[in-house]
Amino acid sequence: MAVNGQIQVFWLAVVLLLLMVGPVRAAESGVNQQLPVRGAHAGLACADCHSGENQGGQISVCIDCHADQQGVLHEAMAHRRSEQAFAAAAFDKYDPQFFEKNCSSCHVIGCSDCHSGGAHATARPSREDCHRCHRGYFVGADYWGLAPREDSQRYQRGIDVDGEKYLKMRPDVHAEAGLDCGDCHSMASLAAGSPGKGCRDCHQPDSRIIEHRIAAHLERLECYACHAAWGAQEYGSFFLRVADNPMGDIFQVRREPGSEYLRSAYLKRQDAPPLGWNAAGRVSPIRPQFIAYYSDLRVGSKLENVLAAAQWKAYVPHTIRRGTVACDACHDDPRRFLLEAAERRIYLPDKDGMTLPSFWDSEGQTLSNGRFFTPEEFARLSRRSPEYVRSYIEKWKNLVKHVDTSSER
Repeated sequence: MAVNGQIQVFWLAVVLLLLMVGPVRAAESGVNQQLPVRGAHAGLACADCHSGENQGGQISVCIDCHADQQGVLHEAMAHRRSEQAFAAAAFDKYDPQFFEKNCSSCHVIGCSDCHSGGAHATARPSREDCHRCHRGYFVGADYWGLAPREDSQRYQRGIDVDGEKYLKMRPDVHAEAGLDCGDCHSMASLAAGSPGKGCRDCHQPDSRIIEHRIAAHLERLECYACHAAWGAQEYGSFFLRVADNPMGDIFQVRREPGSEYLRSAYLKRQDAPPLGWNAAGRVSPIRPQFIAYYSDLRVGSKLENVLAAAQWKAYVPHTIRRGTVACDACHDDPRRFLLEAAERRIYLPDKDGMTLPSFWDSEGQTLSNGRFFTPEEFARLSRRSPEYVRSYIEKWKNLVKHVDTSSER
Protein backbone atom coordinates (compact mmCIF):
# COMPACT_ATOMS: atom_id res chain seq x y z
CA MET A 1 0.00 0.00 0.00
CA ALA A 2 2.90 2.33 0.80
CA VAL A 3 4.37 1.78 -2.65
CA ASN A 4 1.00 2.41 -4.29
CA GLY A 5 0.62 5.57 -2.25
CA GLN A 6 4.03 6.81 -3.36
CA ILE A 7 3.14 6.09 -6.99
CA GLN A 8 -0.11 8.02 -6.66
CA VAL A 9 1.71 10.98 -5.12
CA PHE A 10 4.30 10.86 -7.93
CA TRP A 11 1.70 10.95 -10.72
CA LEU A 12 -0.24 13.68 -8.94
CA ALA A 13 2.92 15.77 -8.85
CA VAL A 14 3.50 15.11 -12.57
CA VAL A 15 -0.05 16.22 -13.40
CA LEU A 16 0.33 19.41 -11.36
CA LEU A 17 3.65 20.15 -13.02
CA LEU A 18 2.12 19.71 -16.48
CA LEU A 19 -0.74 22.02 -15.57
CA MET A 20 1.78 24.65 -14.51
CA VAL A 21 4.07 24.22 -17.52
CA GLY A 22 1.28 23.89 -20.09
CA PRO A 23 0.25 27.56 -20.18
CA VAL A 24 3.89 28.64 -20.36
CA ARG A 25 4.55 26.38 -23.34
CA ALA A 26 1.29 27.55 -24.95
CA ALA A 27 2.41 31.15 -24.53
CA GLU A 28 5.86 30.32 -25.93
CA SER A 29 4.41 28.57 -28.95
CA GLY A 30 1.86 31.36 -29.54
CA VAL A 31 -1.70 32.11 -28.51
CA ASN A 32 -2.67 31.41 -32.10
CA GLN A 33 -2.90 27.74 -31.18
CA GLN A 34 -6.20 28.69 -29.57
CA LEU A 35 -6.92 31.93 -31.51
CA PRO A 36 -5.52 31.46 -35.02
CA VAL A 37 -4.25 34.68 -36.58
CA ARG A 38 -5.82 35.35 -39.98
CA GLY A 39 -5.87 38.13 -42.50
CA ALA A 40 -3.21 40.84 -42.77
CA HIS A 41 -1.36 39.67 -39.63
CA ALA A 42 -1.32 35.95 -40.42
CA GLY A 43 2.48 35.82 -40.66
CA LEU A 44 3.19 37.52 -37.34
CA ALA A 45 4.31 35.79 -34.16
CA CYS A 46 2.33 36.34 -30.97
CA ALA A 47 5.13 38.33 -29.35
CA ASP A 48 5.07 40.86 -32.19
CA CYS A 49 1.87 42.28 -30.69
CA HIS A 50 1.81 40.75 -27.21
CA SER A 51 5.23 41.76 -25.91
CA GLY A 52 5.68 43.13 -22.44
CA GLU A 53 5.89 46.66 -23.83
CA ASN A 54 2.55 46.46 -25.68
CA GLN A 55 0.08 46.58 -22.84
CA GLY A 56 -1.79 49.78 -23.67
CA GLY A 57 -4.82 48.28 -25.42
CA GLN A 58 -5.59 47.51 -29.04
CA ILE A 59 -5.17 51.02 -30.45
CA SER A 60 -1.74 51.65 -28.95
CA VAL A 61 -0.55 48.25 -30.16
CA CYS A 62 -1.74 49.04 -33.71
CA ILE A 63 -0.06 52.45 -33.66
CA ASP A 64 3.25 50.88 -32.63
CA CYS A 65 3.49 49.52 -36.19
CA HIS A 66 1.13 51.88 -38.03
CA ALA A 67 2.11 55.25 -36.56
CA ASP A 68 1.45 57.01 -39.86
CA GLN A 69 -2.22 55.98 -39.70
CA GLN A 70 -3.13 57.29 -36.25
CA GLY A 71 -4.46 60.50 -37.81
CA VAL A 72 -7.57 58.55 -38.83
CA LEU A 73 -8.63 58.52 -35.16
CA HIS A 74 -8.30 62.32 -34.99
CA GLU A 75 -10.17 63.18 -38.17
CA ALA A 76 -13.85 63.58 -39.08
CA MET A 77 -14.73 59.86 -39.08
CA ALA A 78 -13.85 59.74 -35.40
CA HIS A 79 -14.60 63.16 -33.93
CA ARG A 80 -17.62 64.02 -36.15
CA ARG A 81 -17.56 67.61 -34.89
CA SER A 82 -19.68 69.02 -37.71
CA GLU A 83 -22.49 66.52 -37.08
CA GLN A 84 -22.34 67.11 -33.34
CA ALA A 85 -22.40 70.88 -33.85
CA PHE A 86 -25.42 70.59 -36.15
CA ALA A 87 -27.31 68.37 -33.70
CA ALA A 88 -26.46 70.65 -30.78
CA ALA A 89 -27.59 73.81 -32.57
CA ALA A 90 -30.80 72.22 -33.84
CA PHE A 91 -31.94 69.98 -30.98
CA ASP A 92 -30.08 70.60 -27.71
CA LYS A 93 -32.71 73.07 -26.56
CA TYR A 94 -35.26 70.24 -26.76
CA ASP A 95 -33.14 67.18 -25.98
CA PRO A 96 -29.48 67.56 -24.90
CA GLN A 97 -28.89 63.85 -25.63
CA PHE A 98 -30.30 64.00 -29.16
CA PHE A 99 -26.97 63.20 -30.85
CA GLU A 100 -26.27 60.22 -28.61
CA LYS A 101 -29.78 58.85 -29.16
CA ASN A 102 -29.93 59.30 -32.92
CA CYS A 103 -26.49 59.82 -34.45
CA SER A 104 -23.78 58.04 -32.47
CA SER A 105 -23.85 54.58 -34.05
CA CYS A 106 -21.60 55.58 -36.98
CA HIS A 107 -18.57 56.69 -35.00
CA VAL A 108 -15.04 55.28 -35.31
CA ILE A 109 -13.41 54.77 -31.91
CA GLY A 110 -10.88 52.06 -32.73
CA CYS A 111 -9.06 50.30 -35.55
CA SER A 112 -11.29 47.22 -35.47
CA ASP A 113 -14.36 49.33 -36.27
CA CYS A 114 -13.22 49.24 -39.90
CA HIS A 115 -10.73 46.38 -39.87
CA SER A 116 -13.37 43.92 -38.75
CA GLY A 117 -12.80 40.46 -37.35
CA GLY A 118 -11.03 41.41 -34.13
CA ALA A 119 -7.33 41.61 -33.40
CA HIS A 120 -6.70 38.03 -34.55
CA ALA A 121 -8.46 38.42 -37.90
CA THR A 122 -7.45 41.91 -39.02
CA ALA A 123 -8.39 42.58 -42.64
CA ARG A 124 -8.52 45.44 -45.08
CA PRO A 125 -11.95 47.11 -44.99
CA SER A 126 -14.42 45.68 -47.48
CA ARG A 127 -17.29 47.55 -49.09
CA GLU A 128 -19.55 45.95 -46.45
CA ASP A 129 -17.38 47.42 -43.69
CA CYS A 130 -17.62 50.89 -45.25
CA HIS A 131 -21.37 50.55 -45.80
CA ARG A 132 -22.08 49.94 -42.11
CA CYS A 133 -21.63 53.69 -41.61
CA HIS A 134 -21.82 55.11 -45.13
CA ARG A 135 -25.37 53.93 -45.69
CA GLY A 136 -28.85 55.33 -46.06
CA TYR A 137 -28.76 59.08 -46.58
CA PHE A 138 -25.00 59.26 -46.08
CA VAL A 139 -22.70 59.22 -49.11
CA GLY A 140 -21.53 55.70 -49.89
CA ALA A 141 -24.60 53.62 -50.62
CA ASP A 142 -25.24 55.75 -53.73
CA TYR A 143 -21.91 54.56 -55.18
CA TRP A 144 -23.40 51.08 -55.55
CA GLY A 145 -26.66 52.42 -56.98
CA LEU A 146 -28.69 52.36 -53.75
CA ALA A 147 -31.11 55.13 -52.76
CA PRO A 148 -32.99 55.26 -49.43
CA ARG A 149 -36.63 54.28 -49.62
CA GLU A 150 -39.50 56.16 -48.02
CA ASP A 151 -39.81 55.56 -44.28
CA SER A 152 -43.38 54.22 -44.27
CA GLN A 153 -43.65 50.52 -43.46
CA ARG A 154 -45.47 49.90 -46.74
CA TYR A 155 -42.31 50.85 -48.66
CA GLN A 156 -40.00 48.60 -46.65
CA ARG A 157 -39.38 46.14 -49.43
CA GLY A 158 -36.87 45.49 -52.17
CA ILE A 159 -33.07 45.46 -51.82
CA ASP A 160 -31.97 44.82 -48.24
CA VAL A 161 -28.49 45.83 -47.07
CA ASP A 162 -27.61 45.81 -43.37
CA GLY A 163 -31.30 45.76 -42.49
CA GLU A 164 -32.17 48.83 -44.56
CA LYS A 165 -34.33 48.84 -47.71
CA TYR A 166 -33.17 50.58 -50.89
CA LEU A 167 -34.33 51.58 -54.34
CA LYS A 168 -32.14 50.34 -57.18
CA MET A 169 -30.55 53.21 -59.13
CA ARG A 170 -27.71 53.55 -61.63
CA PRO A 171 -24.40 52.91 -59.85
CA ASP A 172 -21.32 55.08 -60.18
CA VAL A 173 -19.32 54.35 -63.34
CA HIS A 174 -16.27 53.65 -61.15
CA ALA A 175 -18.20 50.99 -59.25
CA GLU A 176 -19.11 49.39 -62.57
CA ALA A 177 -15.40 49.38 -63.43
CA GLY A 178 -14.64 47.43 -60.25
CA LEU A 179 -13.13 50.17 -58.07
CA ASP A 180 -13.69 49.89 -54.33
CA CYS A 181 -13.73 52.68 -51.75
CA GLY A 182 -10.02 52.36 -50.94
CA ASP A 183 -8.99 52.97 -54.54
CA CYS A 184 -9.77 56.67 -54.07
CA HIS A 185 -9.94 56.98 -50.27
CA SER A 186 -6.60 55.56 -49.17
CA MET A 187 -5.53 55.18 -45.55
CA ALA A 188 -2.96 57.92 -46.12
CA SER A 189 -5.66 60.36 -47.25
CA LEU A 190 -7.96 59.44 -44.34
CA ALA A 191 -5.13 59.90 -41.86
CA ALA A 192 -4.36 63.32 -43.34
CA GLY A 193 -8.01 64.42 -43.29
CA SER A 194 -8.03 64.58 -47.08
CA PRO A 195 -11.02 63.46 -49.18
CA GLY A 196 -8.72 61.34 -51.31
CA LYS A 197 -8.24 61.42 -55.06
CA GLY A 198 -9.96 64.12 -57.06
CA CYS A 199 -11.36 63.70 -60.56
CA ARG A 200 -8.35 65.27 -62.28
CA ASP A 201 -5.90 63.01 -60.52
CA CYS A 202 -6.99 60.36 -63.02
CA HIS A 203 -8.91 62.25 -65.75
CA GLN A 204 -8.21 65.31 -67.83
CA PRO A 205 -10.91 67.30 -69.68
CA ASP A 206 -11.37 66.18 -73.26
CA SER A 207 -11.63 69.17 -75.60
CA ARG A 208 -13.75 67.11 -77.99
CA ILE A 209 -16.56 67.38 -75.42
CA ILE A 210 -18.60 70.56 -75.90
CA GLU A 211 -18.93 71.30 -72.20
CA HIS A 212 -15.17 70.94 -71.72
CA ARG A 213 -14.50 73.69 -74.27
CA ILE A 214 -16.37 76.28 -72.19
CA ALA A 215 -13.84 78.07 -69.98
CA ALA A 216 -16.38 78.95 -67.29
CA HIS A 217 -17.20 75.27 -66.81
CA LEU A 218 -13.56 74.30 -66.23
CA GLU A 219 -12.81 77.31 -64.04
CA ARG A 220 -15.91 77.48 -61.86
CA LEU A 221 -17.57 74.05 -61.75
CA GLU A 222 -16.65 70.92 -59.89
CA CYS A 223 -16.62 68.01 -62.36
CA TYR A 224 -19.36 66.27 -60.40
CA ALA A 225 -21.65 69.29 -60.72
CA CYS A 226 -22.36 67.99 -64.22
CA HIS A 227 -21.40 64.32 -63.97
CA ALA A 228 -23.40 63.36 -60.85
CA ALA A 229 -26.29 61.48 -62.43
CA TRP A 230 -28.50 61.65 -59.34
CA GLY A 231 -28.39 62.35 -55.65
CA ALA A 232 -30.48 61.18 -52.71
CA GLN A 233 -32.30 64.20 -51.25
CA GLU A 234 -34.55 64.45 -48.20
CA TYR A 235 -36.90 67.40 -47.74
CA GLY A 236 -38.64 67.84 -44.40
CA SER A 237 -37.08 65.39 -41.93
CA PHE A 238 -39.42 64.76 -39.00
CA PHE A 239 -37.94 63.65 -35.68
CA LEU A 240 -40.84 62.50 -33.50
CA ARG A 241 -40.02 61.91 -29.84
CA VAL A 242 -42.66 59.41 -28.83
CA ALA A 243 -40.78 57.46 -26.11
CA ASP A 244 -43.28 54.96 -24.69
CA ASN A 245 -46.38 56.85 -25.84
CA PRO A 246 -48.57 54.15 -27.46
CA MET A 247 -49.81 56.63 -30.07
CA GLY A 248 -46.41 56.29 -31.69
CA ASP A 249 -47.67 53.09 -33.29
CA ILE A 250 -50.16 54.97 -35.47
CA PHE A 251 -47.41 56.49 -37.64
CA GLN A 252 -46.48 53.16 -39.26
CA VAL A 253 -42.87 54.13 -40.00
CA ARG A 254 -39.76 52.10 -39.38
CA ARG A 255 -38.18 52.54 -35.98
CA GLU A 256 -34.72 51.69 -34.70
CA PRO A 257 -34.96 49.05 -31.94
CA GLY A 258 -35.03 50.66 -28.51
CA SER A 259 -35.15 54.24 -29.84
CA GLU A 260 -37.52 56.77 -28.33
CA TYR A 261 -37.64 58.57 -31.68
CA LEU A 262 -39.51 57.92 -34.90
CA ARG A 263 -38.22 59.46 -38.09
CA SER A 264 -39.99 60.22 -41.33
CA ALA A 265 -39.55 62.52 -44.32
CA TYR A 266 -42.02 64.80 -46.11
CA LEU A 267 -40.38 64.10 -49.46
CA LYS A 268 -37.47 62.06 -50.83
CA ARG A 269 -36.06 62.57 -54.31
CA GLN A 270 -33.46 60.73 -56.40
CA ASP A 271 -32.79 63.12 -59.29
CA ALA A 272 -30.08 65.63 -60.22
CA PRO A 273 -29.36 67.55 -56.99
CA PRO A 274 -29.59 71.35 -56.63
CA LEU A 275 -26.44 73.45 -57.06
CA GLY A 276 -24.68 76.11 -55.01
CA TRP A 277 -21.19 77.42 -54.23
CA ASN A 278 -18.95 75.21 -52.08
CA ALA A 279 -16.22 76.37 -49.68
CA ALA A 280 -13.69 76.36 -52.54
CA GLY A 281 -15.81 78.86 -54.48
CA ARG A 282 -16.85 76.35 -57.15
CA VAL A 283 -20.32 75.28 -58.27
CA SER A 284 -21.18 72.04 -56.50
CA PRO A 285 -24.15 69.78 -55.79
CA ILE A 286 -25.89 70.63 -52.52
CA ARG A 287 -28.64 68.95 -50.51
CA PRO A 288 -30.35 69.41 -47.13
CA GLN A 289 -28.15 68.32 -44.26
CA PHE A 290 -31.51 68.46 -42.76
CA ILE A 291 -34.58 70.60 -43.03
CA ALA A 292 -35.46 69.20 -39.65
CA TYR A 293 -38.68 69.35 -37.66
CA TYR A 294 -38.93 68.35 -34.00
CA SER A 295 -42.06 67.05 -32.30
CA ASP A 296 -42.31 65.98 -28.66
CA LEU A 297 -45.21 63.55 -28.49
CA ARG A 298 -44.54 62.18 -25.04
CA VAL A 299 -47.47 62.25 -22.67
CA GLY A 300 -47.90 65.80 -21.39
CA SER A 301 -45.81 67.47 -24.13
CA LYS A 302 -47.26 69.65 -26.89
CA LEU A 303 -44.42 70.53 -29.29
CA GLU A 304 -45.32 69.70 -32.88
CA ASN A 305 -43.42 70.34 -36.12
CA VAL A 306 -41.06 72.99 -34.75
CA LEU A 307 -38.56 73.96 -37.47
CA ALA A 308 -35.30 73.05 -35.73
CA ALA A 309 -32.96 73.59 -38.70
CA ALA A 310 -33.02 74.43 -42.40
CA GLN A 311 -29.42 73.76 -43.31
CA TRP A 312 -27.91 72.58 -46.58
CA LYS A 313 -24.47 71.21 -47.34
CA ALA A 314 -22.28 71.10 -50.45
CA TYR A 315 -21.28 67.48 -51.04
CA VAL A 316 -19.93 64.97 -53.57
CA PRO A 317 -22.53 62.51 -54.88
CA HIS A 318 -20.89 59.18 -55.66
CA THR A 319 -23.05 58.71 -58.77
CA ILE A 320 -20.70 59.69 -61.58
CA ARG A 321 -21.73 58.86 -65.15
CA ARG A 322 -20.13 59.72 -68.49
CA GLY A 323 -23.01 61.81 -69.79
CA THR A 324 -24.35 65.08 -68.40
CA VAL A 325 -27.67 66.82 -68.06
CA ALA A 326 -28.92 69.03 -70.89
CA CYS A 327 -28.01 72.73 -70.91
CA ASP A 328 -31.49 73.81 -69.79
CA ALA A 329 -31.20 71.74 -66.60
CA CYS A 330 -28.89 74.46 -65.25
CA HIS A 331 -29.16 77.55 -67.44
CA ASP A 332 -32.94 77.77 -67.38
CA ASP A 333 -33.92 76.24 -64.04
CA PRO A 334 -34.00 78.71 -61.10
CA ARG A 335 -35.45 75.99 -58.89
CA ARG A 336 -32.19 74.05 -59.12
CA PHE A 337 -30.41 77.04 -57.55
CA LEU A 338 -33.02 77.48 -54.77
CA LEU A 339 -34.57 80.45 -56.54
CA GLU A 340 -37.97 78.90 -57.22
CA ALA A 341 -40.65 81.40 -58.24
CA ALA A 342 -43.81 81.37 -56.14
CA GLU A 343 -46.05 80.76 -59.14
CA ARG A 344 -44.11 77.61 -60.12
CA ARG A 345 -44.33 75.87 -56.75
CA ILE A 346 -45.82 72.39 -56.60
CA TYR A 347 -45.06 71.62 -52.96
CA LEU A 348 -46.38 74.10 -50.40
CA PRO A 349 -44.92 73.09 -47.02
CA ASP A 350 -46.07 76.30 -45.34
CA LYS A 351 -49.68 75.28 -46.07
CA ASP A 352 -48.98 72.09 -44.10
CA GLY A 353 -47.77 74.03 -41.07
CA MET A 354 -44.04 73.61 -41.86
CA THR A 355 -42.98 77.30 -41.74
CA LEU A 356 -40.96 77.39 -44.97
CA PRO A 357 -42.89 78.56 -48.05
CA SER A 358 -40.69 76.41 -50.30
CA PHE A 359 -37.87 73.90 -49.92
CA TRP A 360 -36.27 75.37 -53.08
CA ASP A 361 -36.25 79.00 -51.94
CA SER A 362 -33.06 79.85 -50.06
CA GLU A 363 -34.83 82.51 -47.98
CA GLY A 364 -34.68 81.39 -44.33
CA GLN A 365 -32.21 78.58 -45.06
CA THR A 366 -28.43 78.27 -44.74
CA LEU A 367 -25.60 76.45 -46.56
CA SER A 368 -23.07 75.32 -43.95
CA ASN A 369 -19.96 74.97 -46.15
CA GLY A 370 -20.60 77.46 -48.92
CA ARG A 371 -23.36 79.78 -50.05
CA PHE A 372 -26.46 79.86 -52.23
CA PHE A 373 -26.65 81.51 -55.65
CA THR A 374 -27.95 85.06 -55.73
CA PRO A 375 -30.66 86.12 -58.23
CA GLU A 376 -28.06 88.30 -59.98
CA GLU A 377 -25.67 85.37 -60.43
CA PHE A 378 -28.42 83.21 -61.87
CA ALA A 379 -29.44 86.01 -64.25
CA ARG A 380 -25.87 86.16 -65.59
CA LEU A 381 -25.81 82.37 -65.87
CA SER A 382 -29.01 82.40 -67.93
CA ARG A 383 -27.99 84.97 -70.53
CA ARG A 384 -28.22 83.66 -74.08
CA SER A 385 -24.82 84.77 -75.35
CA PRO A 386 -23.71 83.87 -78.90
CA GLU A 387 -21.31 81.28 -77.43
CA TYR A 388 -24.17 79.70 -75.48
CA VAL A 389 -26.42 79.53 -78.55
CA ARG A 390 -23.67 77.93 -80.67
CA SER A 391 -22.89 75.33 -77.99
CA TYR A 392 -26.58 74.65 -77.40
CA ILE A 393 -27.20 73.94 -81.11
CA GLU A 394 -24.09 71.76 -81.38
CA LYS A 395 -25.15 69.80 -78.27
CA TRP A 396 -28.56 69.01 -79.73
CA LYS A 397 -27.16 68.12 -83.14
CA ASN A 398 -24.87 65.60 -81.45
CA LEU A 399 -27.78 64.18 -79.46
CA VAL A 400 -29.93 63.80 -82.58
CA LYS A 401 -27.04 62.21 -84.46
CA HIS A 402 -26.47 59.74 -81.62
CA VAL A 403 -30.16 58.77 -81.55
CA ASP A 404 -30.26 58.31 -85.33
CA THR A 405 -27.16 56.13 -85.24
CA SER A 406 -28.43 54.01 -82.37
CA SER A 407 -31.69 53.36 -84.26
CA GLU A 408 -30.05 51.90 -87.35
CA ARG A 409 -30.72 48.23 -88.16
